[in-house]
Order: sequence, then C-alpha cells, then structure tokens
Amino acid sequence: MKVRLLAVGTKMPAWVEDGVDTYRKRLPRDFSLEVEEIALGQRGKNADVAKAKQQEAERIRDKLRGNEHVVALEVKGKPWTTEQLAREANAWRMQGGDVVLLVGGPDGLAPELSAQADQHWSLSPLTLPHPLVRIMLAEQLYRAWTLMVGHPYHR
Repeated sequence: MKVRLLAVGTKMPAWVEDGVDTYRKRLPRDFSLEVEEIALGQRGKNADVAKAKQQEAERIRDKLRGNEHVVALEVKGKPWTTEQLAREANAWRMQGGDVVLLVGGPDGLAPELSAQADQHWSLSPLTLPHPLVRIMLAEQLYRAWTLMVGHPYHR
C-alpha cells in the first residue's frame, strides 16, 4: 500500500523535510509514504477566501487518482487514537488499494472536496501549524505500522 499526502503549501523549511524523511525512511516499501505539495490559492489583502479554497481544491483534484481511498484531515473529522489509526491503516491495506491523505490550506479544504472524501480524520481539536502536521502524520503512520507488525517502537 502506498500512502500519499497531498498537502497545500510549498517550500517547507529544511527541518520539516528532515522530520518527515526520518519516518518515511523507516517505513517499508509495502507501506510507503509520499508527500506532494500543492500550491496555495491566491491570497492577498482583499482576497476571496472561498475562491482561494476552490483553486486549492482544483489542484488537489488534479492529483487524485480514481482508485485511492481518500482521507480528509480536518478539525471536524473523527479523532483517532494511535491504536485506532493502526486498525484503520490495516483496513486500508486489506482493501488492496492506495490511500491519499488531504491537508488543506490555512482556511481548510473546500466543502465539496471534503464531501468527496471516504473518511474524515482529525489529528487534534487544536489548530496546528501545517509544517508540524506533516511531521506528526509521518510519525503517526510509522507508529501505526509498528503496531501492526508488533515492533516495539510503540510502548
């Protein structure tokens, strides 16, 4: 199974890339993680936020493949414990396809894109900086995989 993270926002600092790569490299080939950056919608002093979210949604849709299980990361999504994430990830593997995780821009995902998701997941009720979200996702996916295979990382 391949997990793709489609995240709105580009040009992350080196510490973000290093953090994500730390966990990406630990994952096996049959549970790999790829990160693809999506350009922000146009924002400015008097920008139309809905239009910016639409631009981001179009860019995300262009990257989606028809056979992936889509999980939208949103504050109003369902919170999962690490153990629940491991169960979800195992279910994704049993489906036999790939998974795509969607992280919107500073204003979230466009409503119609969110409505197309197969699942909605919340990392936290807190507002998290997007660079940290990438690292947290990579670490939690690695932790979930270790639970699935009985590795002692998660104690």
